[in-house]
Amino acid sequence: MGFWIFMLVCDLLIPATMLVFGARFRKKAPAEINMLFGYRTARSMKNRETWDFAHRCAGRFWVRAGWVTLPLAVIAMLLLLGKPANVVGLFGALLCLAELFPLLAVVPVTERALRREFDALGQRRKRM
Repeated sequence: MGFWIFMLVCDLLIPATMLVFGARFRKKAPAEINMLFGYRTARSMKNRETWDFAHRCAGRFWVRAGWVTLPLAVIAMLLLLGKPANVVGLFGALLCLAELFPLLAVVPVTERALRREFDALGQRRKRM
């Protein structure tokens, strides 16, 4: 049972991270454009407007992804309750790997939104 709890906690770390940072980024981007913390790509760091836009977009995506992956992880782990440790470990590890997809999918989603909203110089595109 102890190992199952350990794997449950491990499998909830990624969805919890997406929810916490997603909520923070959705409301407020890091104060300074920097290379240490936040959604950092060349396009997002063009100027303050692209920086804020990218964080709002990434935050919305992570919050949605976190609310989808969190209950799925709990349900998947509940199905493993009482199974041997090697089964729990294998499927728990595969679940962690699967959770990396929405965690990393934020990059193409946000970059596409940035390209749609801003030109290559970081100027907002004119809407007709």
